[in-house]
Amino acid sequence: MADTTETLEDRLSRIHRALGDDRLDAVDAVLADLEPAEIALLLESLPPMARIRLWQRVPGEVDGEVLLHVHDEVRSTLLDDMDHEEIVAAATGMDTADLAEIFEDLPQQVAEDMLRSMDALQRERLEETLSFEEDSAGRLMRTDTIAVRSDVSLETVCRFLRWKESIPDNTHLLMVVDRDGLFQGTLPMARLISHPPEMAVADLMDHEVDSIRVDMKSRDVATLFQTHDLVSAPVVDESGLLLGRIMIDDIVDVIREDSEQALMNMAGLDEEEDLFAPVLPSARRRAVWLGINLLTAFLAAWVIGRFEDALDQIVALAVLMPIVASMGGIAGSQTLTLAIRGLALGQISSTNSSWLLRKEVGIAILNGVLWALVVAVLALLWFKSVAIGAIIAAALVINMLAAGLAGIAVPLVLKRLGIDPALSGSVILTTVTDVVGFMAFLGLATLFLL
Repeated sequence: MADTTETLEDRLSRIHRALGDDRLDAVDAVLADLEPAEIALLLESLPPMARIRLWQRVPGEVDGEVLLHVHDEVRSTLLDDMDHEEIVAAATGMDTADLAEIFEDLPQQVAEDMLRSMDALQRERLEETLSFEEDSAGRLMRTDTIAVRSDVSLETVCRFLRWKESIPDNTHLLMVVDRDGLFQGTLPMARLISHPPEMAVADLMDHEVDSIRVDMKSRDVATLFQTHDLVSAPVVDESGLLLGRIMIDDIVDVIREDSEQALMNMAGLDEEEDLFAPVLPSARRRAVWLGINLLTAFLAAWVIGRFEDALDQIVALAVLMPIVASMGGIAGSQTLTLAIRGLALGQISSTNSSWLLRKEVGIAILNGVLWALVVAVLALLWFKSVAIGAIIAAALVINMLAAGLAGIAVPLVLKRLGIDPALSGSVILTTVTDVVGFMAFLGLATLFLL
């Protein structure tokens, strides 16, 4: 049993020391106490050479589960270290949905060998799962559902379950279908064993049950589980035919992946980015967004350059200029973060976006006026100039208003264009607040001070 009080940092230290001292028995002792997900986290936390050495010590019977829990990029490096027989053995016994998750990462020859090793039913289920979009309910669902008809007795259901000899893990509900396989409701296992055997399924089943369309987006499925407090849910096609079920543990993975994606995308990174990837590929990925940011910085610099004469004559403008851009950037980032969160949770639509826009304009005006007065007073005390105080106050109000508008409008426009707002929203917002802030401040100074 793993020590639940031991932190990841502690385990990493033990692994590093054991690998450094070549004490493989100590490595095996650490791994023996860990769950596959914990081993996956350790693998993701090691540099490439140490990662491969640790992977070679992972017991073969948990290889498949560990591969499911690591990020795609790490999984690719681990698969490269395995031979065909090891990969096929690791995938043996996997649930169809789990196998589909790693199947497309397998070398072509391994994938073909694996398909040949399956029976006709397994192959058909895998091909069906792979036919669905990657972020859909069809990819999440398990096909090991037990279905019974509503017109049979509980005794018949019990005989059917005994005949099967075993039932899928975490089966607390039986799916109820008609003769054509169309979903009708669910029968809780607790009712099956606590009511007289002569009663009919139809008398005890739940008819009002939330079913999930097979093409529903995984993020929407997660929202449904959260809002309806679901533990499991049936998956159906457009005609209502029962296809499988989704369990809460599958949804926990979706929520975790979405949170990681949002965090990484805010920095312009892929959620599958390997923290310990080699220097060159990591630098190449990050260079793209650094280049985009450089272009926007040059745009802001070009705006400043248009007011070179004003800056030459009034040093106070150069001193105070960053305040305008910084305040606008912070205000816009607050709005942008809330907007992205609202879009992720499905709280923002065409019906309420205009109200949100008006709200953010109101907030921008109130905060703009408040902090404009504060900055104006400080500028007056610092530079003894009422004109400079008034100009920076006006520029602050203008820029914070622009920041509020951009904070709502940018993610809405990006989503409509099919671009992830978390990935590029901050870059665009920073450009807007810098350009508007510099232009407003220096433009007003040119008009009224020169």
